[in-house]
Amino acid sequence: MAPKLIRLTSQQERLLSGPPETVGIKSGHMVLDSGAESGRHTTGAREEILIIRSGSGLVEVQGHPNFAINPNVTLYIPPETWHNVKNNSQETLDYIYVVSPIKLS
Repeated sequence: MAPKLIRLTSQQERLLSGPPETVGIKSGHMVLDSGAESGRHTTGAREEILIIRSGSGLVEVQGHPNFAINPNVTLYIPPETWHNVKNNSQETLDYIYVVSPIKLS
């Protein structure tokens, strides 16, 4: 493994794909048009963080009220928790996600 500088584009793209590129982290750049959503999913035995770059929306998270998201907001999602990112605004929602495997003892 080696350090990797990644330049973001305006397109949705995978940033880090996990092993052998990293020990376990995976990351991507998401761009959701107005009214679009990521789709309800879980990251299984991984924890996830969302870093909002621009736009606004909401995130549905299992067992919690919806979280409003906008620039300069970071949201942590625990393992084994379903969630769905929705762009309910008129502008494009642009964010980075990072998932990392957990160690169960």
